[in-house]
Amino acid sequence: MGATDRLDALAALVGPAQVLTAPEAVAPYSCDWSARDHGTPLAVLRPGTTAEVAACVGRLAAWGLPMVPSGGRTGLVGGMTPADGAVVISLERLNRIRDVDARDMSLVAESGATVQAVQQAAEAVGRLFPLSFGAEGSAQLGGALSTNAGGIRTIRWGNARDLVLGLEVVLPDGRVLHDLRRVRKDNSGYALRHLFIGAEGTLGLITAAALKLAPPLRVRETALAAVASPAAALAILEGLQADGAELVAFELINREIMQNVAKHGARVRMPFALESPWYVLVELGTGARQADLRTPLEAALAECQDAVLAESEEQRQGLWQLREITPEANRAEAPMENYDVSVPVSAVPALLDRVAALIAARWPEGRLIAVGHAGDGNMHISVMAPRGTAREAWRARMKGGDVAVHALAVELGGSFSAEHGIGRAKLDAMATLKDPVALELMQSVKRLMDPRGLMNPGKLLPAMR
Repeated sequence: MGATDRLDALAALVGPAQVLTAPEAVAPYSCDWSARDHGTPLAVLRPGTTAEVAACVGRLAAWGLPMVPSGGRTGLVGGMTPADGAVVISLERLNRIRDVDARDMSLVAESGATVQAVQQAAEAVGRLFPLSFGAEGSAQLGGALSTNAGGIRTIRWGNARDLVLGLEVVLPDGRVLHDLRRVRKDNSGYALRHLFIGAEGTLGLITAAALKLAPPLRVRETALAAVASPAAALAILEGLQADGAELVAFELINREIMQNVAKHGARVRMPFALESPWYVLVELGTGARQADLRTPLEAALAECQDAVLAESEEQRQGLWQLREITPEANRAEAPMENYDVSVPVSAVPALLDRVAALIAARWPEGRLIAVGHAGDGNMHISVMAPRGTAREAWRARMKGGDVAVHALAVELGGSFSAEHGIGRAKLDAMATLKDPVALELMQSVKRLMDPRGLMNPGKLLPAMR
């Protein structure tokens, strides 16, 4: 069967308008937000139901054609970049909220729904979907689950994995795993949903998920404070945790980032002069209507050089805007090489000190850019080029930087991939830094479930031996 006949057969499954082949229509699906790698797919399919996804996967599997899932394409590691000639399956039309149960504190949503849409559906019934990160307005649920996304509230509710009760998944042969039960207790064997969370579409396509909800945050207190060092920031964190404070987020940001935000952020107003090398953004929150969160927060920040507490919802959002626009502000300043790593919380200062020493020794013209969820040990570390440096030139200059930073994180008991995933960008790290027994088991699961390697090939797992 020729390519034209195959495309006609796929059009019969999903409708001609949902099979994209024109270069201008396919181009947005050729890369993720990082724009680091590009591919040219044979076509982009946009099925509208789980049955259509299953039919497309079954047909492509019969033809032996590789398949690449596509969500909001907000990733940073090339996890959805298609190989030339692969077929992209976009889940964007599977965007329905199937069910919300306030009493059960659960929600069922399709994978093409944005994370923000899920949050809004929960809010409409007086509940909270806790997963939250900068790209939530465009990132889709399926992508967030397939990378086990983290974000700012991991310190309180965990990563995406911790919020999933059940999944519906189209398997590599087109069969559908129906496991959307919303029970909290189920010890009937393997928890199969965990195979697909963090698998980056290499074992199947998530089409829907049953999710945990939480009580709404009726009272919140948010503050930005200047601190002398990461160690000083962790002392504040330790004090809050020791007092049982209801922490929602604890972010650590270095001055270089704050300066970039002040320089490039539209309509941004800094609450104080940027005279300290480090800053923390702290939020406490609770569902209790009469709770006093301000007193413990003021006490924890009493020794800070500068600190401001939000006095209104508008001010609270303004403080969070300083954090949320950091990627765009940094990108506007100069090229960077970025590393997403995690270590035990207590090791965050050591990680930052060792990375700073590494930069001084190997790339003295570079600047350390550090921001992250210090409350859970996840730091986003970048090395920024001098302003005016060409992006490709800096990438060549920083060759080997990823190896060095990833190795430091692992030496400190951490991970070379915290929340962005592996994709294409971290295949070498998987091959060299992942525990070999764990890697062998993962490859065995891949062989069992996708023996021909058709699901998102070339991602997550290094070439099998």
